[in-house]
Amino acid sequence: MEGALDDDARAASGRASGRLTLYRWSDPALLAIGLLALFAGFGQFGAVAALGSVAKDFGHVNGGATFADQVGLSGTLLGVGLAIIRAASFLGLPLASVADRLGRRPMLVGTCLIGLCLTVLTVVSPSYWWFVAIFAIGRPFLSATVGLTQVGAVELTSSNQRAKAVSMVAAGYAVGAGLTAIIHSLAEHSLGFRGIFALAVVPLVLLPVTARRVVEPDRFARERTANAHPVLGPVAKPFRRRLLVVALLAFCVSMITGPANSLVFIYAQNFLHLNGIVTSVMVVVAGAAGLGGLLLGRWLADHVGRRATVAVAMTGMAVFGTIAYTGSSWALFLGYVAGVSTGAVFAPAGGSLANELFPTHVRASVAGWYIGAGVAGAVCGLLAFGTVADVGRGGDHAGMAAAVVFLPMILATGLLLLLPETRGREPEELWGAGPVAGGGSERCAAPRAERASAGGEGVSAGEEVDARPDPHQDDHHAHPPAAGEQAGQGDRGTANLHPPDPPSPGGDED
Repeated sequence: MEGALDDDARAASGRASGRLTLYRWSDPALLAIGLLALFAGFGQFGAVAALGSVAKDFGHVNGGATFADQVGLSGTLLGVGLAIIRAASFLGLPLASVADRLGRRPMLVGTCLIGLCLTVLTVVSPSYWWFVAIFAIGRPFLSATVGLTQVGAVELTSSNQRAKAVSMVAAGYAVGAGLTAIIHSLAEHSLGFRGIFALAVVPLVLLPVTARRVVEPDRFARERTANAHPVLGPVAKPFRRRLLVVALLAFCVSMITGPANSLVFIYAQNFLHLNGIVTSVMVVVAGAAGLGGLLLGRWLADHVGRRATVAVAMTGMAVFGTIAYTGSSWALFLGYVAGVSTGAVFAPAGGSLANELFPTHVRASVAGWYIGAGVAGAVCGLLAFGTVADVGRGGDHAGMAAAVVFLPMILATGLLLLLPETRGREPEELWGAGPVAGGGSERCAAPRAERASAGGEGVSAGEEVDARPDPHQDDHHAHPPAAGEQAGQGDRGTANLHPPDPPSPGGDED
């Protein structure tokens, strides 16, 4: 509690002096956001981890040759149910957008609380469709939580700490999801799917303690002060092309991850008949590999670039996801582990890129839009996968479905060429179209990551950097606010910041 008060006091002091308070990825303010991501992962991934038990409880397994005979419910029925759950996450768009009006902290805590409560409520489901309905109601709250944890990680950090913070948040979600999978694999017969969802009470109990450490980012607090009437949902015209590209990428990634992640455990348990210990080992190995993937992804994002890392990771997810469903236990094991690893490589670069491309006053709204795009991709992927899987009656129906749905998504990596590279740059540097005017000459702010490698170590806990808003800005609806937070030359971890010129309303911001 005392640490939280210190963080709040530093933030208030920074706002009063017109300077930003930024944090290291390992500071309590960031770790608290990582814990919220863990709680959301535990609640959200339960439907995937326990899907085999759900299908057995509400369906009929008879050992026949079809997908439905071996799983308990048909691929189409499972696909429709999961698609409904995924589609419900569309409501995460307005929920996340509300954070641009009410603040990051209250929405993070509130959506996590409601989502976990509804997750616990699924234990009373009397049928498959009741289970789908209850879980679908809670899903958008947890989806909004996940999106806003990345927004918080980006806004609380400087460039050389940002990929690390996003990696930590992604790791938190992965740990929560992995715990659900491991517990179900080891205790399926004793707990069943109802016991798994009842365990969501544990993060509910821990939530009030964690919430005390969550702080409101100075970037947002300053914008809320400068803009008395923040928008809800709409994104200014100069950024809509950029938003469309990001949304299409989110759609294509979710076309892969939706079916690949949602059906893997039911495929392992009900089709390949792997026992719980083997499945648990697979999850543990994948978790360790995923940690390595996060570290590699963070390094690649900061040294090679966000776009190149995203392209390589998307290709890996499509290829390894297809291998996982080719019909053998070893293929599933290796494909799943490699797929989790490449997904982890994607997380730091993808999360940083999507949030760095947009100004603070609409960043949560943008998070809502790519949540919606991801939902649409997952729904389309699940429906397509289930439909193709039902066509075949041999052992290759899942593999054929994976190849048809996953591999074409590799072509979407070409969309990255339409986006600017954000490595080593503060988000505000990307609001304008060129170098920053400062001190009577044009110059581009030196990347924080490069300065750190030259001898600095970045910002320290609660460190303040100058971030005074542009006094000439008066229309945040037509123009992104030109609140300058660009890092210039200066002492270790600090910099004088100069406001860039806002892009013209009809211009190409790239």
